[in-house]
Amino acid sequence: MTRNEIFESLKDIVWQIRPSIDLTKIKEDSQLVRDLGLDSLTILLLSLAVENKYGFKFEGSPRFETVNEVIDYIEKACQ
Repeated sequence: MTRNEIFESLKDIVWQIRPSIDLTKIKEDSQLVRDLGLDSLTILLLSLAVENKYGFKFEGSPRFETVNEVIDYIEKACQ
């Protein structure tokens, strides 16, 4: 899976959790909290949805600040 495919699927996951988010506003450098307005509950839901989609469990409690960081983690976990 390419980085762009991961990014596009991550945008879909975010939209499923927060349908009010304009997908065109989501960029790889978007801040999850500041730019996308996610809170601790929606970040937890995002984490669970990513685990389900990609078939892995996050190690510990990773703290993601940007979309890029989530994509990086998925890339490494799926290698």
